[in-house]
Amino acid sequence: MLAIVGAGIGGLAAAIALRRVGAEVRVFEQAPAFGRVGAAINMTANAVRVLDGLGLGEAIRENACTPSWRISRVWDTGEVTSRVALGDEARRRYGAAPLLLHRADLLEPLRRAVPSGSIELGKRLVGLREEGGSVTLSFADGSGFAADGVIGADGIHSVVRAALFGPGAPSFTGMVAWRSTVPIERVQGGDFESFVKWWGPTPPVQIVTFPIDRGRELFVFATTPEDDEAPESWSSAGEAVELRRFFAGFHPEARAAIDACESTLRTALYERQPLESWGRGRVVLLGDACHAMTPFMAQGAAMGLEDAAILARSVAANDGWEAAIGQYQRTRMGRAGAIQLGSHRND
Repeated sequence: MLAIVGAGIGGLAAAIALRRVGAEVRVFEQAPAFGRVGAAINMTANAVRVLDGLGLGEAIRENACTPSWRISRVWDTGEVTSRVALGDEARRRYGAAPLLLHRADLLEPLRRAVPSGSIELGKRLVGLREEGGSVTLSFADGSGFAADGVIGADGIHSVVRAALFGPGAPSFTGMVAWRSTVPIERVQGGDFESFVKWWGPTPPVQIVTFPIDRGRELFVFATTPEDDEAPESWSSAGEAVELRRFFAGFHPEARAAIDACESTLRTALYERQPLESWGRGRVVLLGDACHAMTPFMAQGAAMGLEDAAILARSVAANDGWEAAIGQYQRTRMGRAGAIQLGSHRND
């Protein structure tokens, strides 16, 4: 039996992929229930191919949107600096087109694909101990679980990572992100059917807009610099008036999206540097637990999905768990680390 700590995108995908190659899994999630939290997410072609491989493509597409173009524009003049064809062109070149959707509309099909008896909620990990060919997990409620191997998919503040490599805080990037979702009919005077990125006067300043929910809503993502280290929370409310004030000098089409935001979520952006190892003994990390990154390449969740697919392939190709996680790390660490650094540079 393999234990997965964390029922986010990467953890659930790992559970699905591992079950498909015959592994028994149990998922432990600290939240007491699943809810519709967060905002929108951009599933790039590599992520979509993993989802298709897991048999979830049709379910994911039900509430997703694929724009025809990805467009870059200059913040004040509106000049178009690049225009990349998506849709059919992306399918031809990469084998899949991007899917833009609410994070909850991605998590729900993932959750449904894992038997309810394989997921335990309200299980906050407080420690783990490896001995005698097994790993014992200890939870805050006083319960425990013995597993043949453990996958730490418990995010940027991973308890599993701390147990393996010691305490260490993620680094504040000096930026905060604003996330808003608005009905599409509320926005006037711009191209809101494409994926549009407005590059600001400095790299930390930008606006991204794209349609979700089959084009019925517009997701507005913006980043601004922050001098003081800010709290990290995906559900903290921000002040829409502050958001509008900061972007008042942007092109009218960009301001149209910002002005339509009646409410917004505000979160500080944190990241980690690439690790020299993702595991020790019978324990290994996956997703943000080992390669948390900024969102500028839209690869955070995608890397977790790739991790899940390669981990399952490694399990299928090897006789033992430790050999499998060795192959998994050799296969994944270089690619994920390069994307971490590229995202840090705001490529």
